[in-house]
Amino acid sequence: MDHAGTGAVSASGSDLDPDIRCFIHTLTAAVAQHPDFSSAPYPQVRRWMEEARAPWRQGGPAMLETRELTVPTRHGPVRARVHRPASGILPGLVYLHGGGWTLFSIDTHDRVMREYASRAGCCVIGVDYALGPEQKYPVPLEQVVDVLNWLVEQGQALGIDTGRLAIGGDSAGANLSVAACILRRDQASVPPLLAMLLNYGAFGARCSADACRRYGGPEYMLGCEELSQYWRNYMRSDEDAQDPLVCPLLAELAGLPPAFLAIAECDVLAEQNIEMAARLQSAGVPTRSVVYPGASHSFIEAMSIAAVSNQALADASAWLGEVFRPAGPGTAAHGMA
Repeated sequence: MDHAGTGAVSASGSDLDPDIRCFIHTLTAAVAQHPDFSSAPYPQVRRWMEEARAPWRQGGPAMLETRELTVPTRHGPVRARVHRPASGILPGLVYLHGGGWTLFSIDTHDRVMREYASRAGCCVIGVDYALGPEQKYPVPLEQVVDVLNWLVEQGQALGIDTGRLAIGGDSAGANLSVAACILRRDQASVPPLLAMLLNYGAFGARCSADACRRYGGPEYMLGCEELSQYWRNYMRSDEDAQDPLVCPLLAELAGLPPAFLAIAECDVLAEQNIEMAARLQSAGVPTRSVVYPGASHSFIEAMSIAAVSNQALADASAWLGEVFRPAGPGTAAHGMA
């Protein structure tokens, strides 16, 4: 694991990268325009969050083609979007947005997906899985699995190499990515996915008191109370917290695809991401994890102003490029340390 430590950690926000602090302050100000934000119904909150996030999806690389799709699943049709950076048959990354299984969409994360498409030279398929609390586990996870199965069958017609597929996401999306890979492993699904791209994932339902004390305040992107509410929105009951498909830190991880973990140093979830990286390595899963100094939860979305965000995009995209590269004589196995 690459970890550029910075010594003692403050709880005041002074340890944040200045550009990330600006990102957080801008989003906080946008949310503050709605005084009843915390009491409004979720459909309204989602609309406000789409507005607040809209400036951060602007700009970035242009795609050769962007296609909107409706994919059938056992829980009804799901909206999907395919970003194609170049012609030809390309590998594919299924990307699952974050937002605590409650907020955000393929629209809020549109630039994130285009960045990965351009930098890694792959098609990126965004999935608008169902959100809680209206739809709880296992509905979003089963939708993701169904989209993966559909993509294996239909991807060739979209110009996607179905033998070179990866999955990834941020926060709740990283959780769903690992859970989907566990299900595919246990069901011996083919072809196997080549990689998991895991950005500041939510892998366990509890954070330590130390993590909440350091990073759970308003100066940071994600608070512990907010996080607890997201878990309640996703789980049917407290018993789901013992399900390895809900909390992948409890799962048997051997046999999963190689993983890249982008870990935000100043994040209540940093400790469980570090633990997940260690558990993957102990299970024999080729794993690379990088702790990004001064970064908060959601920091990758600040790529228009923050060097640390661009570094995380560059690191993961280079790793994906290696994973996607067709194996040949003398080629090292996928999933570098």
